[in-house]
Amino acid sequence: MRRLLQVLLVGLLALTLVLLPSAVLAETETAVFAGGCFWCLEHDLEDLPGVLEATSGYSGGQVDHPTYRQVSSETTGHQEVVEVRFDPARIAYSTLLRSFWRNVDPLDGGGQFCDRGDSYRPVIFTADAAQAHEAEASAQAAAVELGRPRSALKVELRDAARFWPAEGYHQNYAELNALKYSFYRLSCGRDRRLDAVWGGVARSGAPWQKASETGRNP
Repeated sequence: MRRLLQVLLVGLLALTLVLLPSAVLAETETAVFAGGCFWCLEHDLEDLPGVLEATSGYSGGQVDHPTYRQVSSETTGHQEVVEVRFDPARIAYSTLLRSFWRNVDPLDGGGQFCDRGDSYRPVIFTADAAQAHEAEASAQAAAVELGRPRSALKVELRDAARFWPAEGYHQNYAELNALKYSFYRLSCGRDRRLDAVWGGVARSGAPWQKASETGRNP
């Protein structure tokens, strides 16, 4: 009897170890954002508390397994994007959305900062109806905060498409190529424009400033 109990306990432990990774994975969610250069957006989002991983890649187009050269030629329909895997118990999708908005120029639909063309335009790719609802609510709040009509915002909201990871040399570019990255970001004028658009809340996931006055703070 004791031997049987030992066997059952060992079996239960083994089953738990097999199922545990799947259970942990099931508790994570994914968000996909296009906001100009994916080096920058990855760097801006990857260290937020609750973000588990941020991966640069491509989405939205019609070409399978796209390369950087193909996407930058503006012939694939893809945008440079960042796929963010996050723990919703630690960071809400709405908070990620605020950080996204405050790290892009939402008034520019022709690209972002010094990078021009369709592959650099801002897009929020939504995985389901709940994300779509929150994305639209965040767009409304962003418009209020900027004192602009909703129609002035050029960030597209669309259903998620297949995500294709970018080449390895694009991943963690800011950390692995700090000097080149810093020079690029400065010369592109990204932070200067973010400060001009968003003021003191640029690059922030803080609650919406003006939206809270109307009772909306998604």
